[in-house]
Amino acid sequence: MAQQALSAKKQQELQMQYSSYKDTLQAVAQKIGDVEQEAEEHKLVLDTLTPLPGDRKCFRMINGVLVERTVNDVLPALQTNADGLKKVLDDLLKQYRSKQDEMEKWKKKNNIQVVQQ
Repeated sequence: MAQQALSAKKQQELQMQYSSYKDTLQAVAQKIGDVEQEAEEHKLVLDTLTPLPGDRKCFRMINGVLVERTVNDVLPALQTNADGLKKVLDDLLKQYRSKQDEMEKWKKKNNIQVVQQ
């Protein structure tokens, strides 16, 4: 009887750990999607503004305020933001792979087999 209770408790702990891994992976995947979308928006704006004359007026939202600038003023800041987003995306992808590898090792260590229903 005590063995069954121990086994049930162990199963519950393993299920909680598995759920934790899955939740973490899902959260990181969501962040990756958000950053990819933002990076794509930056790319579209950069592609649109790059061929335009540098003294052409354009507008940029800064902290919720629409400000008037020139293309020459906006392009460097946009490029810096796009580069930053790429770095964040690379870091998130590494984090995702690392957590995925950690989960696979954990599954092997605990002899976990996931059954899809």
